[in-house]
Amino acid sequence: MSTHMDVVDIIRDKREGRVLSGAQIDWVIDAYTRGVVGEEQMSALAMSIFFQGMNPQEISQWTAAMIASGERMDFSSISKPTVDKHSTGGVGDKITLPLVPLAAVFGLAVPQLSGRGLGHTGGTLDKLEAIEGWRADLSNDEILWMLGDEGPGGVICAAGTGLAPADKKLYALRDITATVDCIPLIASSIMSKKIAEGTESLVLDVKVGKGAFMRDIDDARILARTMVDLGTAAGVNTRALLTSMDTPLGRAVGNAIEVQESIDTLQGRGPADIEDLTVALGEEMLACAGVSVADGEVRKALVDGRAYAVFADMIAAQGGDIEKPLPLGRHQQVLNAPSSGIMQELDALSVGVAAWKLGAGRARKEDAVQAGAGIYLHVKPGEAVAEGDPLMTLYTDTPERFDAALAALEGAWTLGEEEVSTPNLVLERLS
Repeated sequence: MSTHMDVVDIIRDKREGRVLSGAQIDWVIDAYTRGVVGEEQMSALAMSIFFQGMNPQEISQWTAAMIASGERMDFSSISKPTVDKHSTGGVGDKITLPLVPLAAVFGLAVPQLSGRGLGHTGGTLDKLEAIEGWRADLSNDEILWMLGDEGPGGVICAAGTGLAPADKKLYALRDITATVDCIPLIASSIMSKKIAEGTESLVLDVKVGKGAFMRDIDDARILARTMVDLGTAAGVNTRALLTSMDTPLGRAVGNAIEVQESIDTLQGRGPADIEDLTVALGEEMLACAGVSVADGEVRKALVDGRAYAVFADMIAAQGGDIEKPLPLGRHQQVLNAPSSGIMQELDALSVGVAAWKLGAGRARKEDAVQAGAGIYLHVKPGEAVAEGDPLMTLYTDTPERFDAALAALEGAWTLGEEEVSTPNLVLERLS
């Protein structure tokens, strides 16, 4: 690889709004991965990209360079169609847990390589680690076994360190330099990992609203279109749903508490919104893989125990004991309704931050999380409550955290007399 490049020139070019060449992008990603380009220099480049943006060719080249920084998974030995789902992150978003086994029921292989949470959005691995004995780290051989004919057909595990290592470094840097919410960097981060993962089809759940990275539907649409185009160009059959994230999904926000709600959903007694979104994404995954099923069959498989049986197999194969009771924070505090009325709105971001303050999330990637911390929502928008009845219950092992969580919830909800209609969960689809 050419070594006559100068990182200062590359930073200056982007700062001045010039288009970076393929050679510049390839060089800077490789040099950053090897430690030749310093963190402070990459910070300056990330901030320049944040302000100046990138054109589609630059984003595509940047994504390809991140993929080239590491290894690629190879699922060609698996006879089933491989399909994955990625969510851009929300509050109470435990959809992966019921969705992976649901898709596997219909003969799809679902390699869900997941991450840990940072800030107010929970990480799938943090949730599952609340199950006693469950382990996130699997070898490539174990992943292939899980997806093959002998295994359950789905796997939720940590992405190996070999996939897009440039992204791992850059992700941590963006987090501490306020360059997270930048469409070219979000799109290339997600898609470099997903393309390197080697799945044939990919369904994206792009969240829009107060609890999402993308507050504005126009921004969410641009992000979704960028990612669909990146996936398609790389030979991955990619489509996206834009889904609402103004209100938390379901009633449980945290780690173990979200696992329990996922199990409830798989046993036919989950909240309607969790069931509806799981079914919508499941149907999208099947369509993406070219598998046709009868109307209503996906919902049936979610609630009649078939998907639960696959989930139990998945958990057991990774050492988890689904029969053991899940932990719940040793201390709880109930927030009661100050008056009677109908809940008008409930701000997802505030609830997510409160759960994080209770110990369900982490501020730095090396922080530990509490399995039992979280919030249970007794009342959601459109539902009536009487004065003094519980609105939500807060759980933590460290009661000194209650004050910060309660402060985060101030002004998070309003009660009124108006009837509130339930908004559509799925706003748009792109392919």
